[in-house]
Parts: sequence; structure tokens; C-alpha cells
Amino acid sequence: MTKQTIIQRYRLIIVTAPILFLGVLGISFLVIHSPVSLALRHQKTPAQNVTANATSVTEPQQPLHITPPAAVKAIYMTSWVASVKPWRQRLLEFIDQSEVNALVIDIKDYSGSISFETGDPKLREMGVEEVRNKDLREFIQVAHQKGIYVIARITVFQDPVYAKLFPAQAVQTRAGLTWKDRNGLSYVDPGSHAFWDYIVRVGTAAAYAGFDELNFDYIRFPTDGNMKDTVFPISGPRLAQGTLATSITPSANSAIPTSSRTLVHIKTAKEAIITEFFAYLHSHLKPLGIPLSADLFGMTMTAQDDLNIGQYLESAAPYFDYICPMVYPSHYPPQFNGYANPALHPYEIVHYAMTHGAARLTAMGQDPKKLRPWLQDFNLGAPYDAAKVRAQIKATYDSKLVGWQIWDPRNQYTRAAYLSDPPSTNATGTANAQ
Repeated sequence: MTKQTIIQRYRLIIVTAPILFLGVLGISFLVIHSPVSLALRHQKTPAQNVTANATSVTEPQQPLHITPPAAVKAIYMTSWVASVKPWRQRLLEFIDQSEVNALVIDIKDYSGSISFETGDPKLREMGVEEVRNKDLREFIQVAHQKGIYVIARITVFQDPVYAKLFPAQAVQTRAGLTWKDRNGLSYVDPGSHAFWDYIVRVGTAAAYAGFDELNFDYIRFPTDGNMKDTVFPISGPRLAQGTLATSITPSANSAIPTSSRTLVHIKTAKEAIITEFFAYLHSHLKPLGIPLSADLFGMTMTAQDDLNIGQYLESAAPYFDYICPMVYPSHYPPQFNGYANPALHPYEIVHYAMTHGAARLTAMGQDPKKLRPWLQDFNLGAPYDAAKVRAQIKATYDSKLVGWQIWDPRNQYTRAAYLSDPPSTNATGTANAQ
């Protein structure tokens, strides 16, 4: 099977998700995600251990941020579900009663709209806010009182709203129109520095709303659609350069699996552009004092190139506190690593991917525990019951990693897959006013 076939299958599956209908709102919408030793202690931070730092800031609000748990165990919540109080309350109760200690919430999803009132005059003037969560700050405070670590998920280059406002910065067709993927969604050219500034502004607003971490998804060149018809108005001249450099991965460390050693890495212009964006995020957002995380294709754990999207593990790792590869077994192509249907082998697929990823980070002097994979709790490729969900978590631990985050586009979750909260082992933590 060619690499192009693998990527085509990956991108086909990654943009396929259920339609979630919110009957109470009369709204239907598409949920898309581009875009884990069982003996570990539960890491919720008790509310009584949350304290404020009186450091003065110029912004009108001084939000409290709790420190990340030693092992982040997160579930995902759409911005729409976050706007439905009974639904989100049920998920908070689930977190209270289980090992889960963190929550990933969409604040800018596939639509490009920002889901809360940012308080930023520029963003308001641009008209990019679609206020789905009118009490988002209060909800975050409630989560913090329960010791729940709250992560803001920001979809980046897939952004129909910005592309419509600034078509000269959007990926275009050869005819000069705004290019769209198979789902009718448009992208911003990853080389647009003006858009980089916009994303920094969105991330800053999320930090001041009280989010404890900024998580970036769709940080890549597009893959889904008629790629032969794409024109990158900003990145185009650099992309024409092709290969920029070659290097060989370290081979002295015998702990690295053979397939991850002594292979030539060819650096492309796409990788260079995406890496520059990573560096830009790091330099402009790290002063906020909260962790940054990046969602990568699961194949980045084993691939020796940028998958033609600009993502390469070793290039991303230095700029983020957490790397979150989407190693959903259902997203791997038939016959991957010898499995006719990888979705039927959740332990083997996740263990293979994360073992390789951890070895690569170790080889470059990075802490492998910064790997925090996205795991699946949804039916695709095979029915996913508690055993299959738990198998992925075990595979993560057996890869000597400690954290994970779970994707269920329906926001239901297979409750039996998660351990109960051991009340006597809660860890302490602090909060800072940023």
C-alpha cells in the first residue's frame, strides 16, 4: 500500500463524524475532528487547594488557572454541549465519579466561529464571535471548584469564517476562487502571518477566559479534497522550492525501535512553514503562563516525513508542553502493521504508535511523557465497547506514558471504560492569576 493511499484513507476517516442534533435548541451540526500503569493516582485538584496569585496585570480580568495534573485524563466537549446546562452537568458528574480529571472544550471549531464572547474589541469588530456559551467563564469556575483542569481546543487553519473575511489569505483554486474540501470547508494558507496573529489573539482571549491550557488542532496543510486544484497565495513560492534539507534520525540509542532508527528525513517547505508557526505560537503565547498542546496525525508517531501536511514529530515537540497524536485505531488503513482491520486491535495499534513516538522523543532529549494521545470512544471500523476503550488506555500506560484524552463526538462516553475516582488519592495543586 502506498503512503498516498494511507493518507487518503486517514483524511477520509478523520473528517467523517456523526451528526449531533441538539433537540432542545433545534440545531443540528456536524462534529469533525481533524480537529492514556492503572495504579496512577487520580489527579483532580481539590477546590480547597486552589489559591490565587495577586500578580497584577493590565487586562480587565485576572482568571485563575489550576496547574495541570501529573497525568491529564481528559474527555472532549463540543461548544454546543457546553451551552446545554443539563448535558454539561451530567458530564461534570461523570468526571466527579471517575478517574477523568480534565475537560477539552471547543472554543473555535470546524466552523471557524469563536463560541464565546471574548471581550476583545478587535474580534468583536471582525464579527467572528458566535456566542454559544454565554456563561462560559462561570462554567470554567464551576469546573475549577471541582478540581477539573479545563483545556481550550482551537481549530486553526481550517477556518471558513476567516477565509471569507480575507479571501486573499485563503487557499484558492486555480480559477481564483476560495478552495473548499469535500465537506465544503475552506482553509487559510498556513503561511499567512496575519492569520498567525489572529490565532494568538484567540488563544490570549481563551487564556483570559480562564482556560488552563491551549490545544491547537488542524495545524497543517489541507489534505481532503481536490488537492490538484489548490493554490497557496502566500506559501506558494516557498512550496515551489521542494526539499530543503535531509537528515538522519539518531541511531545510537538501542531503545529506539529499528523502524524509527537510521532513516533519512527529508525536510520540506511545508514542514518549515508549519514549524515556524509552532515557534510563533510558543514565543507569543508562553508568556501567558499556561501549557500549550498540539494535535498531530497519529501517523506522525511512525512516519519519517511530514506526510505532505507539514507535521513532523521532532519539529513540533520543542514548542509544546504536550503533543497529542490522534492514534484512533479506526483511522489506520487496512493491513497497517499486518492488521486487516486495525480498529479490531486497539491495544496493538496504540501501543505500536506510542512506543515509537516515545522512543523518538527520548532520542532527541525530550520528555516522552509530554505525549498525550487522543483515543477513541466511538464506533468506527468496529463497535467500541468498554473493553476496546480500556485497551487503548492500557496500551498508553504500557508505553510508559501517563496521560490521555478521549474523543467521542456524541459526548456520551462509555462509562464502564473508566475507573472510579479513588477519593483518598487526590493530588494537591495551585492556581495563578494570569
